[in-house]
Amino acid sequence: MTGSTEGARILLVEDEQNIALALKFLIEKMGHQVTHIDDGHRALQEVAGLAPDLVLLDVTLPGASGYEICQHIRASHALDATRVLILTARGADIERRKALALGADGFMSKPFEMSELQAQVAALLARPREA
Repeated sequence: MTGSTEGARILLVEDEQNIALALKFLIEKMGHQVTHIDDGHRALQEVAGLAPDLVLLDVTLPGASGYEICQHIRASHALDATRVLILTARGADIERRKALALGADGFMSKPFEMSELQAQVAALLARPREA
């Protein structure tokens, strides 16, 4: 864990390539290191080894859902300090409640303003995760 808002390790789990490219560019421009995975199953296999500070997580993914990945992260003590931000086109309030109940630290509905995402990323990285 970096413990600061600069130079954090971010795991981006997003299967829509155009969205992933835009988010990767934006987050790298903020000074963070981004690893992109486009498959839920692969994200489940690799998240512990990557030990990210923050996971930006789509819900609808091939292989495993973002909710499954969030649960996996929260079940791993090695990832206790990892923050999870759910990004989804499923913007209903029930989706937000589900994400937060499963341990996500934040939730954003697509489409969103890039400045809003930057603010969320900075806020999540600035505070320690409460387990």
